[in-house]
Amino acid sequence: MILTRKWAMIAALGTATLLGATACASPDAASGPASTDAATPSGSITVYNAQHEELTQAWADEFTKETGVTVVLRNGDDSELGNQLVQEGSASKADVFLTENSPAISLVDNAGLFSPVDDATLAQVPKQFRPSTGTWTGIAARSTVFAYNPSLLSESELPASLLNLADPAWKGRWAASPSGADFQAIVSALLELKGEKATSDWLAAMKDNAVVYKGNSTVMKAVNAGEIPAGVIYHYYWFGDQAGTGENSSNTKMHYFKNQDPGAFVSVSGGGVLKTSANPAAAQAFLAFVTGKAGQEILKTGTSFEYPVSADVDANPKLVPISELEAPDIDPANLNSTKVTELMTQAGFL
Repeated sequence: MILTRKWAMIAALGTATLLGATACASPDAASGPASTDAATPSGSITVYNAQHEELTQAWADEFTKETGVTVVLRNGDDSELGNQLVQEGSASKADVFLTENSPAISLVDNAGLFSPVDDATLAQVPKQFRPSTGTWTGIAARSTVFAYNPSLLSESELPASLLNLADPAWKGRWAASPSGADFQAIVSALLELKGEKATSDWLAAMKDNAVVYKGNSTVMKAVNAGEIPAGVIYHYYWFGDQAGTGENSSNTKMHYFKNQDPGAFVSVSGGGVLKTSANPAAAQAFLAFVTGKAGQEILKTGTSFEYPVSADVDANPKLVPISELEAPDIDPANLNSTKVTELMTQAGFL
């Protein structure tokens, strides 16, 4: 197989990173060797995929087209695949793990199952979209929003903060899907920003105030139908529906909390290479492709309506620019799925 010049360059960068790694690496870079194999990619890899299936399939197809590497996708959700990898441990056959939200990939990271990401790959992603550990990286991002029905809720009534939803005045007036990984990531951000007691108190108030649905799309549909005035979701559900018929969002608008509020949290989707990978060169190359210009352009022009994390690719022009979201600064490595599960179980949501 004749390799493209791009993949030869990636291999060369991987070699240079390996030779240049030191014990005094900066906290924004991988703390160990970039990869154990700087050879050009070939063969096949297995990707445990919790990201949108259509998006990851597009990534896989283009990567295979450019390199000849076969990509086998095992699809599931964040919690399912994250816990599966921890259970499999050193016996796992996975090469790469992709998530929708950070807590699941942090779970795997905390179990010590990732190899450091190549420095050249990390360099493609700004610091705010990757953990300080350098053991995985952001691949996409999504913003927390408050979807509301303007027939039931005026702009003057919109909450200034996610924390305001704990007020008794909001009883029965907002919805969420607490059993999903999306909402649990938002709670994880709240925990990191405000601490355990504040998070526990907020969840207790939420138990009294919120109407529970299963799935963000169901929350949005309920708001659109006038069943509930508003709901906490991620932005891309609204934009995805608007790009189609708009039948489940036409009666809704989105409120962005901004001001570094917990409700302005931008959740980072992650990607990492497993230490168990039988083909680390191809696994690292796949992650380099996903976070590079070609992979991020696929995300931008696709139907997921998530934010690219590459510094070289702007978001879909229909989205609010990510720089205007005024999201809180959170190290994705600190998002804790285990404690969130504990707190949400105590509150009666799980």
